[in-house]
Amino acid sequence: MTDVLRRGRASLAFSFFAQGVAFALLVTRIPAIQDRYGISDALLPAFLAAVPVLAGVGSVCTEHLVKRVPPSLVLRWSQPVVLLALLGVGAGDHVAEVAVALGAFGLAVGALDASMNMLGVSLQRAYGRSIMLGFHAVYSLGGILGASLAWVGAHWHLDLFVSYLPVVVVLLPAVLVGSRWYVDAGDGEIPKDQVGEGAGGGGGLVFKMLLPLCLVMTFAYIGDSTVSNWSAKYLQDVLGSSEQLATVPYNVYMVTTLVGRAIGDIGVRRFGAVAVVRAGALVAALGFAVVAGAPGAWVGMLGFTLLGLGLCVIVPQTFAAAGRLFPGASDAAVARLNIFNYVGFLIGSPLVGALGDLWSYRGAMLVPMVLVLVTLRYAGSFDPGVARYGDGHERARTADVGRGSNGV
Repeated sequence: MTDVLRRGRASLAFSFFAQGVAFALLVTRIPAIQDRYGISDALLPAFLAAVPVLAGVGSVCTEHLVKRVPPSLVLRWSQPVVLLALLGVGAGDHVAEVAVALGAFGLAVGALDASMNMLGVSLQRAYGRSIMLGFHAVYSLGGILGASLAWVGAHWHLDLFVSYLPVVVVLLPAVLVGSRWYVDAGDGEIPKDQVGEGAGGGGGLVFKMLLPLCLVMTFAYIGDSTVSNWSAKYLQDVLGSSEQLATVPYNVYMVTTLVGRAIGDIGVRRFGAVAVVRAGALVAALGFAVVAGAPGAWVGMLGFTLLGLGLCVIVPQTFAAAGRLFPGASDAAVARLNIFNYVGFLIGSPLVGALGDLWSYRGAMLVPMVLVLVTLRYAGSFDPGVARYGDGHERARTADVGRGSNGV
């Protein structure tokens, strides 16, 4: 590997880390944001839904934008907007001000997520081995740090602006400096591959080829949003834990996600992406089954631990698989696929809540379990040596032969 690629990898990893910190600082302080602006319980879901919806819009816009400018430029300017929007969330006094700040945050996050993963996919191709899980591991580390900083702010009753300002002051110049070393496909270090057969077809054909990965992404984020939104309530209301213990499952989930992603690239290099995705789906399904049948809080905690280990490998490998499927149009594939992480996030929480109210929360946990198991049906889409075309046939891919085909 050249020094250019090593610096590109390190700078992109820091970008993932900074985004993990920023996003955790926002979502973990939602009660404080609601209190500061006097947002009613009836209006709060609209505010929360607006962020992923606008992020999806940002991802769609990025797909078209990268046809004219490199993804590194989109990332270089969208990340500062995310950080400044976070600061804006804590600086306003009126509902209209926080609405504007959250709107800017959502649009910029969509562009940021899409462009980060575009660069990650192209770097992985240059490295010729799996490195995507490592980027997402750093994101998880940033999320843990951001959640910890949010806890400090809540514990000391700090104003939102006071909590956010030091983080933005540190991260903003750091990401701007680090952006100097981003590496795009076509920079010389990462030659652009020719568009493979089927990759340049019509929009319908392209979407048909990408659809299995879109479904996998959606199911994974339904599982993830189930944990983030319902783990505390489930442990306390269903399994009878204390309020303090109910805060632990999400932290455990984040830590096991970090561990799984930190070692996941090794598993992909040794056993291949298909085996790792299948194993992750099975472990995640087992985790949901344990949660649904848990007799008490500690067994439920074991289930959430298994969920972290299982779900953590699926999303990074889905982005990597999209890049392999469309070697000459990987940026567009990643941008379209990125939309479905927000789709899963939007579906997951209300789905479990509605089923819990209509049926039972134990039964509701079985629905994401079944959806995660559907991933097994599409695991073949993660095979680096085979592409699935719209006519239903499988054909050996030649674009990546000799570079990155050994379980990237």
